[in-house]
Formats: sequence, structure tokens, C-alpha cells
Amino acid sequence: MAYYFDELIVSEIKKKNEVALRELYKAHYPMVVNLIRSNNGTEQEAKDIYQEAVIAFYEKVQEEDFVLTCKIKTYLYAVCRRLWLKRLAEKKRFHGNIEETETFLGIEEEMVTIEENEKKFARMRESLSGLGEPCRGILEDFYINDLSMEAISEKFGYTNADNAKNQKYKCLQRLKKLFFATYKEDLP
Repeated sequence: MAYYFDELIVSEIKKKNEVALRELYKAHYPMVVNLIRSNNGTEQEAKDIYQEAVIAFYEKVQEEDFVLTCKIKTYLYAVCRRLWLKRLAEKKRFHGNIEETETFLGIEEEMVTIEENEKKFARMRESLSGLGEPCRGILEDFYINDLSMEAISEKFGYTNADNAKNQKYKCLQRLKKLFFATYKEDLP
């Protein structure tokens, strides 16, 4: 359910829907207030930090190649945490570790996972661009553009949807080979 909410929010923010932005703001604000107040901050400072984080998220979502690779909550928490650490350092009020709330233990691990996923997505994009036509077009139309096999069959001139489906399977196998060939090259 949370994932669906996140996808819906991202979709609506891409359309510059202010209602979605307000919902996003309300949904995670208490988390940030808790983080900032339990780490030498005021509610006003929490508002400022959260505002910056939401703006950063909004701008990121507007980028054409943006892909949500974690929960919005995780993203906002990480950004707010970094901004708050920076602000504390500037004010010389930072004396060691920032206190984590129980709910958000493991944020560093999740950020590592996010970075690894971003590398995999980049590799997948690279593999997909190296695939060539018609395979790239078939896979993009099916997995990204949500076209039916019947529509793909018509678009690419196959005699029926089953032939198009067989071709999609072969293209997917070629994509996997390309992906794992580059994946093995990146291993230490």
C-alpha cells in the first residue's frame, strides 16, 4: 500500500499537482520534526529543513530519468538527516552521532542498497541501448509503455500476438546476456 501511495505521489508531482505535494508534505512532516527536535533542534528548524528536502525531492522527480528506488519516506529522512547534520556543524552544535529513532535504524544500509540499485538500473539502461531494434522497441513497449502483445504484434508486423510474444522472450534472453556480461565486468 505504501509503495502504491509513493508511486501515485511521484506520478502526480511529475504533473505538478499541488494537492499531491501538500499530501506528501503532511505525510512525513511528523517524522522530520521528531528527528530534528530529538537532536538539538526546534520545530521551526524542522520546518526549514523539511521544506528544503521536499523542494529537493520535487526537483528530482521533475528530472526526465528519475526512478523511485526507495520509499519516499526513506529518501526524505536521509535528505533531512544530512541537511540537519550540515546545519549543526555550521552552528557548531554537533557533538558526535545524530540520534536515530528506532523506526529509522538501518538508513545507511538502505542508502547503500539504493546506490547499488541505481548502478544496476544504469547497467540495465546501457544493456537495453546496446540491444538494438526491434528488441529494444519490443521490450520498451511491453515493460515501459504497457502495450499489449496484440498492439506490439501490429506495430512490428508480426502475424499474431504469439509470434510477438516469442520474439519478446528471445529479446529478453539477449538483454539478460548483455546485462550479466557487463555485470561480471564490474565485479572486483
